[in-house]
Amino acid sequence: MLLKETLKILKTYNIKLNKRKGQNYLVNSDILNKILDYAEVSGNDTILEIGAGIGTLTIPLAKRAKKVIAVEQDKKIGFILEERLEELGFSNVEVLVGDATKLDFLPFNKVVSNLPYKISSPITFKLLEYEFDFGILMYQFEFANRMVANPGDPNYSRLSLMLKLLADVEILEEVSKHEFFPNPKVSSAIIKLIPKKKIDIDEFFLKVSRALFQHKRKKVRNALLDSFHEIADVDKTSAKDIISNLDQVIMDKMEKRVVELEVEEIILISNKLKSIMENK
Repeated sequence: MLLKETLKILKTYNIKLNKRKGQNYLVNSDILNKILDYAEVSGNDTILEIGAGIGTLTIPLAKRAKKVIAVEQDKKIGFILEERLEELGFSNVEVLVGDATKLDFLPFNKVVSNLPYKISSPITFKLLEYEFDFGILMYQFEFANRMVANPGDPNYSRLSLMLKLLADVEILEEVSKHEFFPNPKVSSAIIKLIPKKKIDIDEFFLKVSRALFQHKRKKVRNALLDSFHEIADVDKTSAKDIISNLDQVIMDKMEKRVVELEVEEIILISNKLKSIMENK
């Protein structure tokens, strides 16, 4: 039924979906209902939805929530969403037309979205700048695996590292690509994202982690040497000298491959590097 309804709306408004913009609409009612159940939407909730589209998720959210803030980048589709909401008599939805990565969000306590996959990384970190209870979000399955990966896992990346600092992340279930129209190339996953207490992440740590994960399969010493330009504007000889001083302090860590490092070990390496450079 959801597929039939979606196709009817697309035809009525002469909408041509663009896969490159992430315009893949969920057309499985069972999955839609699972998302709503995972979100535990109540009449006290203000829900942020990013990538609202024609209202597949917006409308059932509006039936349960106090308010829905629906963000849609496509102006034509945003207009159609507003028209549908008006026809159905919903007055508790505020539609914002614009790029979600650039907009300032109104206060919300939950985020529930089938995210446009091309903005998965920037929108996740932008969301974590806000205070909210939790999010139920749809990502590409491959991206979701990187979000939850642990040290030693081939999917472990800088994304995994940063999310361990900022949030608790859980894959709730995989969703087949056949549950969307048009079918994306890969399957998806429903994720639960719970923000941790806000911490100040040192800019130097960000530079070190970026340098390390550019060569995540290399040993720490070699990864740092190959990407030291990400940390400081020094020549190769100076970089070797700095890293040599680091070796004396944390030799065992330098023999590990980057992909094996725990969060605490990367923090330690960053702090030691910063101390060495400040004392030179």
